[in-house]
Amino acid sequence: MRVTVFTEPHRGASYDDQLRFARLAEDGGFEGFFRADHYQAMGDEPALPGPTDAWLTLAALARETSRIRLGTLVTSATFRLPGPLAVMVSQVDQMSGGRVELGIGAGWYAREHISYGIPFPSVTERFDRFAEQLEVISGLWATPSGESFSYAGKHYQLTDAPALPKPVQTPGPPIIVGGRGPRRTPELAARYADEFNVPFTSLEQTADAYERARQASERIGRADSGRAPLVLSAGIVVAVGRTDTEAARRAAPLHVKSALPPEDAVIGSPQQLVDRIGEFAAIGTERVHLRLIDLTDLDHLELIASEVLPRLEATR
Repeated sequence: MRVTVFTEPHRGASYDDQLRFARLAEDGGFEGFFRADHYQAMGDEPALPGPTDAWLTLAALARETSRIRLGTLVTSATFRLPGPLAVMVSQVDQMSGGRVELGIGAGWYAREHISYGIPFPSVTERFDRFAEQLEVISGLWATPSGESFSYAGKHYQLTDAPALPKPVQTPGPPIIVGGRGPRRTPELAARYADEFNVPFTSLEQTADAYERARQASERIGRADSGRAPLVLSAGIVVAVGRTDTEAARRAAPLHVKSALPPEDAVIGSPQQLVDRIGEFAAIGTERVHLRLIDLTDLDHLELIASEVLPRLEATR
């Protein structure tokens, strides 16, 4: 099982907080450090010192880490134009020596768009734009050096783009598409993504979503085109401790009113997390993204590194 840590700096974290966490995750043996791409907290907390931009942060971490993979879960397609985003991710991939992954979604949190003056169209238009972004980004990355890329979509038009810079990874950094949507999300994942992620829900709902992604892959003939099957991943909200009291303290933020949908968290001992990951593995999960709430709680990360990762290795 591949294991990454997933963080939410919009809850309140400086760049230095994220750097400490990413370096500790790297030293602890995690495969990746992923972060949300949000500009505002989901509840009423002030979230000081304020937001940090996801791709500015990952660019800096690319130069201050050496092994750990870096990415977003997920970049909002409403935040950036697809051409500049392709350039940005390519550059960070170069800066990291080929360790970047692009998780990308349609965007959903209206409040942060209103707060920062970002257009927030209807859900149908957001998904239409998202689909075009995936086509543009993957098209730019796949364009051979010396050739140009043009695209005529409803929302985005590119004419003779030089499709530079080129990422280190070929044909480009892995693309992650995920969510709980029953139709367009699995379809877009099957068509454009390398990984399909189901975030923070039950085993049953995750298994159902995986099946929809498999069916979508069959409909579009993904295997016939020579592409590898989608990597199936799951997000797990984690609050574990050496005692029930410690676990409950870490879980306290989960009980605060939030715009997030209901989540199926693991609250308890490290062994309970090992068991839950084993249950996810049994339904076909190949990678888990563990969401740790407090970026200043380095002991939480160290506990998982010392008590969970070795047990996962032992079950192989």
